[in-house]
Amino acid sequence: MATAVTRARTSPKSVQSRRLDSIPWLVFGFSTRVGGVSKAYGGRSLNLGFTPHDQRKNVERNRELFLKQIGAIDGHKVWPLIALRQIHSDIIHRVSSTYVGQPSMSGDGLITNTPGIAIAVQTADCLPVILVDTKKRAVGVFHAGWRGTLRRIVQKGVGEMRRHFGTSPGDIEAAIGPGVGGCCYQVGKEVQIKFESQFAYGSELFREVKESDPIREKYPLLFLTRRAPGHSELPSNLFLDLTEANRRQLIDAGVSARRIEIAGLCTVCRNDLLFSHRVEEGVTGRMMAVAGIRPAKR
Repeated sequence: MATAVTRARTSPKSVQSRRLDSIPWLVFGFSTRVGGVSKAYGGRSLNLGFTPHDQRKNVERNRELFLKQIGAIDGHKVWPLIALRQIHSDIIHRVSSTYVGQPSMSGDGLITNTPGIAIAVQTADCLPVILVDTKKRAVGVFHAGWRGTLRRIVQKGVGEMRRHFGTSPGDIEAAIGPGVGGCCYQVGKEVQIKFESQFAYGSELFREVKESDPIREKYPLLFLTRRAPGHSELPSNLFLDLTEANRRQLIDAGVSARRIEIAGLCTVCRNDLLFSHRVEEGVTGRMMAVAGIRPAKR
C-alpha cells in the first residue's frame, strides 16, 4: 500500500498518487481546500462545488485554477469539465465530446476514453476513486459514500470500463483519495446490518468501541441492576472503514492489490487541509477528484 503525496507548493494544492503520476498521458488530481479564491469557508479556499454559501464566479475561478494546476489545459484554454448531480447511487455514465454543453447528469460515476475532457466527482467526506486503464487509455472517477459502496459502485465501474473499452482489470491502476477514515466514520447499527447482508467480509469493515465513563469505572456498584449480568452496559459506537470496503471491491473485480494506492488522509482528522461535511455540519465546500487523457501530440 502506497501513500499519496501532496504536490504543488503554490496554491492550489492537490493530493497526488505516485503510481498514477508515472502514467505520462494521464491528467489527474485530488483537490484540497487550500489555495483558491473563495472566502465562504475560511481564508482563501478552493471550493469546487456550486454550494449555496459561495459565489458562482468564485467556484468557476477555483475550477479554472485547479484544472490549470493539474495540467488539464490546451494552450491557454482549460479542458471542458464534466461533473454530475450526485445522488449516492451506482449510476455510471460514459462521457464523450458529445456531452460537452449538455444538461447535467445524475449519478456517481463517470468513465471516458476521449482525450481533452476532464471528468470529476465532488466529495466532502465520501471517498473519491480514480481508475486508469493503462493499456486502453481510459479513465473513470467515482463517488463512494456508504450507499454507493453498498451498491458496489467501484466494482461496477471496473465492469463498465470493461464493457465500453475492453478494459482488463489487471491493467487498472487505482487511487483512493481522501475521505472520512475508519477512525472517525461513525455509523448506526442498521448500516452494519446492510453491509453484512451483502458482503461475506462485511463484519470485518466495522470497529466497535464502547463508550467510556470514568465515574462508572471508579464506582461500578452504583450502576448495579437486577438484570444479568448485574450492571447496565454502556452503549457502543460503530465505525465503518470505507477505504477498506472499496479496496476489497476492487480486488474482487480483478484489480491487483499492489496497484491500489490509498491516500490515507481523513477529512475529519485533517479538516485544516480538507473539507468535511461532518466536521463543518454541512456548511462546507467541495473537493474534486479529476481525471483526463492528454491528446496525442500531432
